[in-house]
Amino acid sequence: MQVVYEDNHIIIVNKRSGEIVQGDKTGDRPLSDLVKDYIREKYHKPGEVFLGVVHRLDRPVGGLVVFARTSKALTRLNRMFAEGEVHKTYWAIVKNPPREPEGTLTHWLVRNEQQNKSYAYDTEKPHSKKAVLKYRVIGKSDHYTLLEVRLLTGRHHQIRCQLAKMGCPIRGDLKYGAPRSNPDGSISLLARRVEFIHPVSKETITAEASLPDDNLWEKFAYFAD
Repeated sequence: MQVVYEDNHIIIVNKRSGEIVQGDKTGDRPLSDLVKDYIREKYHKPGEVFLGVVHRLDRPVGGLVVFARTSKALTRLNRMFAEGEVHKTYWAIVKNPPREPEGTLTHWLVRNEQQNKSYAYDTEKPHSKKAVLKYRVIGKSDHYTLLEVRLLTGRHHQIRCQLAKMGCPIRGDLKYGAPRSNPDGSISLLARRVEFIHPVSKETITAEASLPDDNLWEKFAYFAD
């Protein structure tokens, strides 16, 4: 866990792939507990530390996670995320380059709870939710393409599902059609940047995640400048 930004009201950390943001049925220790430990130790806080979870990243995804350190920030951040006032940019490494170098994808996603998977359709279906993202090609290697993705909605597995529907499954994402897994169990999707107006101070906050320690990500480090 790497702390990217912190103040009295919020803390932003760079999550490693494989970590869970909040406790689940696996019983594994979540990132939220690690952040509480960090705050408790750094600020010598006795007793229970307040930490509000306002959004999540899928377990195999790395990158930025925003937490609230006060109830005031939690209430306001929840509203900001719900109303699309938090701007999130992702980087995705895909094997198959898209037909167009940039574009907007609009699908209707249906979530299958039993499979923990979403399915994308071109037209509205019963129980579906509209999903919209923008993508553009920002880098290429001999065998892979680096996409920058801006989420305009926040749906279950949205980027993974929509890129797969476009014919560009994310490297390592077996669930959505990648031919093989990554050695470390990750998928090559990174929550790269987050930007929003601070819920209390009203300053513009921009945070950026460092790239994972991985040979392929390092090949794309040039585009990180």
